[in-house]
Amino acid sequence: MISNEEIEKYKTQLEQERRRVITEIENSNPQDFGSDVESDMSEEADEAEEMNDQLAVQASLKETLNEIDGALTKIQKGTYGKCEKCGGDIDKKVLDLVPESDLCESCKLAE
Repeated sequence: MISNEEIEKYKTQLEQERRRVITEIENSNPQDFGSDVESDMSEEADEAEEMNDQLAVQASLKETLNEIDGALTKIQKGTYGKCEKCGGDIDKKVLDLVPESDLCESCKLAE
């Protein structure tokens, strides 16, 4: 069982991480690549690859943000630290590493 003090610690960490991820999302908006008629095909291919990479990073950040929001919602509901799959407690060592974890170690390994 997680104490109220520990839950507050995780909440603070999650809120800080949430702010960091939002800032990173805002700063990683894909850049339009130029419509310069004289740009060669290899430059356009490089720009398209870079844009694809930026979109992948942004998708990953948005997934992380959703996980953080889910953990913060669980804190509000009083269900934080419970495994989504088996309902057991998520070990503190897991939450210390990834406070937005929604699975216990056993269920995570079984995936």
